[in-house]
Amino acid sequence: MILPSLLIIDDFIADPLAARTAALALNYDPDNKHGNYPGHISTKPLDIQGLNERVSTIINAPVKAAPDTSHGHCRVTLKGDKGRSGVHIDPAFYSGILYLSLSEHCKGGTEFFRHKRTGLERVPTDPAAIAKAGYSDINALIEDVVNKDTTHPAKWMKVMTVPMRFNRLILFSPWMFHNSGMAFGTTPEDGRLVNLMFFAKG
Repeated sequence: MILPSLLIIDDFIADPLAARTAALALNYDPDNKHGNYPGHISTKPLDIQGLNERVSTIINAPVKAAPDTSHGHCRVTLKGDKGRSGVHIDPAFYSGILYLSLSEHCKGGTEFFRHKRTGLERVPTDPAAIAKAGYSDINALIEDVVNKDTTHPAKWMKVMTVPMRFNRLILFSPWMFHNSGMAFGTTPEDGRLVNLMFFAKG
């Protein structure tokens, strides 16, 4: 099964203002933070009716929520918020980000990178490509490329930014090297507000 590397779907939710209001009403308790990301994540997910079914149709593969991830949760990132990691991959079968910041506030987006030393733009998943990159197995590659260089911006070259747009959904391979774009705003109402999606095979 070959999935699209990247898809951009605009105007994804029929009533995005209602979804945004619901997202802003969630609890973003700082004590709930359990990852290396910048900003704060909601303690509960945002309910988007029929999400798994719609995404399954879009990518022509059945998906469900990936266990032990923040699938469906929202994240608020304000100017000055810092994380403990940078370029990364996701622990999922497929990833998604729904932008819920209003268009007049949107800045940046989601950034994708090439690893300078290896020339890779993603973690290859077939043994031949892994061997060609000089590694014995996928875990060795992830450790030497992603984990080793995640916090070293000079090790990466940005190849693309998918711009933020209110009610834009991007779906992409979790193996692609990526990172969130710039943080902005001073309150959740004018900051970077996104809904995170991490899918497992359905």
